[in-house]
Amino acid sequence: MTLLSGWRRGSHSADGFEYPTYTEGEGPGVIVMHESPGLTPEVVRFGREVVDAGFTVVMPHFFGPAHRAPYALEAVHVVPRLCIGREFTTVATGRTTPVAAWLRSLARRVHGEAGGVGVGAVGMCFTGGFALAMMLEPVVVAPVLAQPAVPVPLTSRRAADVGLDPGDLVAVRDRVRAGCPVLGVRYRDDWATGTRFDTLTDHLGEGFLRVELEGPG
Repeated sequence: MTLLSGWRRGSHSADGFEYPTYTEGEGPGVIVMHESPGLTPEVVRFGREVVDAGFTVVMPHFFGPAHRAPYALEAVHVVPRLCIGREFTTVATGRTTPVAAWLRSLARRVHGEAGGVGVGAVGMCFTGGFALAMMLEPVVVAPVLAQPAVPVPLTSRRAADVGLDPGDLVAVRDRVRAGCPVLGVRYRDDWATGTRFDTLTDHLGEGFLRVELEGPG
């Protein structure tokens, strides 16, 4: 028995990428995207909580180990994968991550299978901003950004960047104005989020629901 026992293992292919997926539950769909270094026990347990709340949860597995904590060497080996993988944007500014198109395709599939008014998307840390990029797909109706950390805030410009092409940011703003709010959650002293919550507040106004918790995270 593992934490993923009972989850249905599948895969999804689109836009030149293919990743394993794990699905469980019934009800409207929620795509839960794991953080670095992988699909850890904490992420799987969170997915189970969302299932228990009455949703169909789909967890893509992008990198690293699944359902267990990584060994130290595994965690280190994930870093170059994130930096040089063509599907991810780690340090560039003003660019939407290439894997966003794959995620939007997955959202359409999940909505077709699970039904409901739309699909939720939860991104965490490295994948935090992915939920924002998924908003270009109309079936994504509940985006959640948990401590979005990309691009890595090595400079003030990168710290403020939300990981979107300028045109995509306009499209996100239009969706927010049309009634699709964005929820952002971070720890107040978390350095990795940089100042991008301020950027989102400037662009999205009251449509960006900003939650800041005490502590470093």
